[in-house]
Amino acid sequence: MPALIAALVAAPQAWPQSFKLPGAGSPTLPAATAPATASPTSPALPASTTSATTSAQSRPSAAPAQAGRVVPVDAIVAVVNNEVITAQELESRMQLVEARLKSQGVSLPPRAEFQKQLLERMIVDRAQMQEAKEQGIRVDDNLLDNAIARIAQQNSMSLQEFRNKVERDGTPYNRFREDIRGEIMMQRLREREVVNKVQITESEVDNFLAANGGAMSAQPELDIAQILVRIPENATPEQIAQRRARADEALQQLRGGADFARVAATYSDASDALNGGDMGWRSPDRLPQLFVDAVAQRQDGEISVVKSANGFHILKLVGRRSAAAGNGKNGAALPAVTETHVRHILIKVNQVVPANEARRKLVELKERLDHKAATFEELARLYSNDGSASKGGDLGWIYPGDTVPEFEKAMNALQPGQISDPVESPFGFHLIQVLERKTDDMSRERQRTLAKQALRERKVDEATEDWLRQLRDRTYVEYRNDELAGLAGAARQ
Repeated sequence: MPALIAALVAAPQAWPQSFKLPGAGSPTLPAATAPATASPTSPALPASTTSATTSAQSRPSAAPAQAGRVVPVDAIVAVVNNEVITAQELESRMQLVEARLKSQGVSLPPRAEFQKQLLERMIVDRAQMQEAKEQGIRVDDNLLDNAIARIAQQNSMSLQEFRNKVERDGTPYNRFREDIRGEIMMQRLREREVVNKVQITESEVDNFLAANGGAMSAQPELDIAQILVRIPENATPEQIAQRRARADEALQQLRGGADFARVAATYSDASDALNGGDMGWRSPDRLPQLFVDAVAQRQDGEISVVKSANGFHILKLVGRRSAAAGNGKNGAALPAVTETHVRHILIKVNQVVPANEARRKLVELKERLDHKAATFEELARLYSNDGSASKGGDLGWIYPGDTVPEFEKAMNALQPGQISDPVESPFGFHLIQVLERKTDDMSRERQRTLAKQALRERKVDEATEDWLRQLRDRTYVEYRNDELAGLAGAARQ
C-alpha cells in the first residue's frame, strides 16, 4: 500500500510529495481514567463520553440487544481536546501498520510499546485535523477525486484497478478516501503554519554558497535513519534527564544487536518511527547540518547520538551514494542544463468551475489560437487565473524541476512556437506554449535559487518538527486506559 501512495508526485503548494496513511490500532481495551497530560482542565465533552459509545453516535444504531445477550461496548482509550479515540480505532490502525511492517520485513516491537507509539501518532494526527478544521481548511469531493485519480495514474492503473488494489491490501476504499482527505488537509495546514512562514535571507544564501565553494555541486547523497526521543518545550532538568535515560535505553538495545527499525518503532517520537526511522536518500543540503556533521566520519551502519532543541537523536548512517544530478564524481559541478522560455493560460478547478468546464474552455481558446482569431498574450490576459496573466501568461525561463511533473512533461514535448492541448495538473488545466529553448551552464542567479531552495527545505523540515512538538504540547490529552496512560506518561516525561 505505501508503495502505491509514495509514487505520487505533485505540486508542493497544494499536495503532499507522497501520501502516507496514518498508523494502525490495538486490542479492545476497557475504559479507565488517567491524569491529563497537557491541560489542567478538561474541555467539555458530551455526557456519553464516559464510554466509547460516543463515537458510535454518528453511526447507524445497532439492532436492540436480545434479552440475556451480551453486547460488546467499544471503549475510549484517549480524549483529544473534545474528541475521543476508541479501542476499535486503535485496533484497526494497529492491524494496518502491522501488515505493512511485516510486508517490509520490519520486526515488530513489543505490542504494548507499539500500541503506545501508534496511539501517540493518532493523537498528533487528530490534533492536526482539529486545527485544520478550526482554520476552515476543507477538501471537497471533487478535489479528493482528482487527487486519487492522479495517484492511480502515477501507478499506471485505472481508477478501478487502483481501487481493487487498495481493497486487496485490506483497506476499505471509503476509509482510504478519508485518509487521503485527511492527509491533504494536514498538508495544507502545515503549509499555512510552517512552510509559508519560512524565510531565507540573502546572507544565508551567501554563507551557504561560500561553504560549498561558491557553487552548488552534486554532493554524495546520504541515507540516514533516526530515533528521536523528543524533549517537551520548556522541559525541566528532571524531564531532560528522563528523556536522556530513555535515549540511553534505546542505544543500549542497539549496541546489543537489536534491529534499528524495531527499536525506532518502539522508542522514536519522530513521524517516521513506524517506518523504521528511515529518512530516505537525501543530499546533505536537505538534512539538518547537525545530522550531516554527526555522520561525516561514520562508516555505513555506524551510529551517532546528538542533541538538538527537539530532543535526542540516535542516527544510523545506512549508506552513501553519488548524487544522480552529477556526472558520477563526488563534488562535481552541476552540468549544463536546457532552459525553456514558456507561457501558459491556466484555468483553475474549484467549486464554481468543475474540471470538465475548465477543459472545455481551454479547448475553445485553443481553437481560437489555431485559427489566429486572437493572440496567446491577449487570451492569457483575459482568461488566465494566475499572476502571469498580466504578463500575457509569460513564465520566463524555466529550468528542469521548476514545475510540476505534468506541466514539465507536456512542455518538453513541444517545439518552439507550438501550443499544447489542455494539460491537467494539481493547479487546474493549462494551455502551454514554448517560445524558445537554450542550453547553458548554471548561471549565478540559478545557483542562488538552488541554494535558497536547499536552505528552505532544510528549514521547513526543522520548523515542522518544532511546530508539531508545540501543537502536541498544547493539546489536551486524557488517557482512559491505565496501561496506556502509564506507557505514554513515561514516554513523555
